[in-house]
Amino acid sequence: MGLETLVLWLFIGLIAGWLASAVVGGGYGLVGDIVVGIVGAFLGGWLFRALGVGAPGSGIVSTIIVAFVGAVVLLLILRAIHRTTYRRV
Repeated sequence: MGLETLVLWLFIGLIAGWLASAVVGGGYGLVGDIVVGIVGAFLGGWLFRALGVGAPGSGIVSTIIVAFVGAVVLLLILRAIHRTTYRRV
């Protein structure tokens, strides 16, 4: 993996994570948003393939959209887990 690829992953993760945090609410800071965005990219890619849906458009914008959708799903899952854990204690 080259330096350009790494920077691109971080950039996409930051944008997708920040957008998802803005939509869902909350947030995990700069590093947390990057991690949420990168994990969301994998989750979004898996979801789009599993549902047989093609990514809208092409290029980096399409990648950000898929990562954003995955990041939103991830944040909703994390929020649901946090709520159930909090209520049990």
